Amino acid sequence: MAKYSIGIDFGTLSGRAILVDVSDGSEIAEATLEYKHGVMDEYLCDSDIKLPSDYALQHPLDYIDVIEYCIPKIIKDTGVHKSDIIGIGVDFTSCTVIPTYGDGSPLCLSQEFNNVPDAYVKLWKDHSSLPYANKLTELAKTKGYDFIQRYGGAISSEWLIPKIWHILDNSPDVYKSAEYFIEAADWIVWQLTGIQARSSCTCGYKAMWHHSEGYPQSSFFEMLDPKFSDLLSNKLNAPILPLGTKVGRLTEYWADKLGLSTDTAVAVGNIDGHATVPALKVTKPGQLLMILGTSACFMTLDQRELEVREIAGYVKDGMIPGFYGYEAGQACMGDHFAWFIKNMMPYEYKLEAQRLGKSDIVHMFDLAADLNPGENGLIALDWWNGNRALPCKEGLCGTIIGMNLSTKPEHIFRALVEATAFGARKIIDNYRKYGLEINVIHAAGGIAEKNPFVMQLYADVLDMDIKISGSPQAAALGAAIFGAVAGGAYDSVTDASDKMGKLKDIVYKPDSTHRDVYDALYKEYCRLYDHFGRDSDTMSKIKLYK
Repeated sequence: MAKYSIGIDFGTLSGRAILVDVSDGSEIAEATLEYKHGVMDEYLCDSDIKLPSDYALQHPLDYIDVIEYCIPKIIKDTGVHKSDIIGIGVDFTSCTVIPTYGDGSPLCLSQEFNNVPDAYVKLWKDHSSLPYANKLTELAKTKGYDFIQRYGGAISSEWLIPKIWHILDNSPDVYKSAEYFIEAADWIVWQLTGIQARSSCTCGYKAMWHHSEGYPQSSFFEMLDPKFSDLLSNKLNAPILPLGTKVGRLTEYWADKLGLSTDTAVAVGNIDGHATVPALKVTKPGQLLMILGTSACFMTLDQRELEVREIAGYVKDGMIPGFYGYEAGQACMGDHFAWFIKNMMPYEYKLEAQRLGKSDIVHMFDLAADLNPGENGLIALDWWNGNRALPCKEGLCGTIIGMNLSTKPEHIFRALVEATAFGARKIIDNYRKYGLEINVIHAAGGIAEKNPFVMQLYADVLDMDIKISGSPQAAALGAAIFGAVAGGAYDSVTDASDKMGKLKDIVYKPDSTHRDVYDALYKEYCRLYDHFGRDSDTMSKIKLYK
């Protein structure tokens, strides 16, 4: 009798669940639900309560709706018996933070706090805590705390501690009443099992936790604010488990609610990008996973703990148990293609796209693809949303060099595509600089799966083979892989990935005739990178005149 696992992937605007055959990773059924409240960045829950700038909140019941709708649907659609579903895995956008009471109920559901924005879920892209992230980074450097070097020398405003610090300062009653602050992935697992346990992935990458050192010393947090004296002992105090671990089994309530068995195991929570690693069979050193979406993420593995600078972080058991997972990223990838289409694409180009029966963005990609490498005469820096690699450089902005009266829109658009590829090469070169081996790239995300022009350009710029995800729901498939391990179908995540992970037969290979021109352009990109990112404060100064 076939056995199955469920992967639940919570994105920014919707959540989805897939039912997967644990023997070979076949995706049997899928269901998706958009969040009722979406992203709250202007008003709170359709009320007249105006949110401050840089807020991005969500409602926790939207996540519960996903579970209650999607899981019964995939069971009904397939007729699979509940006894044959052995495990559930969960992944989430991160860092997404929920203040809760001791029983796990979110503060925002109480009458006392239902009109208080800081009592709601702070989504990963809530940047209201940027000043606190900067102060935390500066204090750690000034006082000589080594943990800061594991995160490229800077802590992001998207991470756990700056968000909690912002809540403490902005809404002290929320901080005082919250018995826990917890990542949404870990909260979902807590709801399903009745057991609070936190993930080595979420804690390691987003909460400054280390497998042997734990969190930074309590004295450090008290230097941030004396009222943080109870942060570690109370509000973050829960077991931290490595990925692939079974936290527990479904409670009777959730088993009855979903039509599942109380024997169904639930794996420790995960971050969406990190769940994707085993889904694309990235399970050993020398392989790199590149996720290309609105932003971009680059992840690789090694048995060694190497002090790699200018990356997002490295964590033991953060991606595949038994390995250190190294992560770096670009803050803007697909987002700046969308920016161009929205703000820079000429009207006559849009009319031509309509005449050809193409979308605006497909038309621009096609025009850019018709150009030869170097033909546009431009180089751009891919910093339309800041830079995640250079310490304390979230405020950097993009630029384009080489424009003249012959420059056309497709020249600019191709420069943006090339800039993201050059940024990817910069990240890979940095990995290699510190001793990490990168031999082959596996790519996931909508751009990787749907845009041959971009992927061939990346292969040419990186001068490496690129393999493509075999699943359009790679994060959910990865979550299902962890669920299969928790359910006992495999002894290790590596074994499960070997059987359940998916890659297409397509491999993009570099065109050697483009190597010289891209090497030359990349050299110039690096000169601009160092000038505007390290040597000059121009980009910071011009923002003062807004």
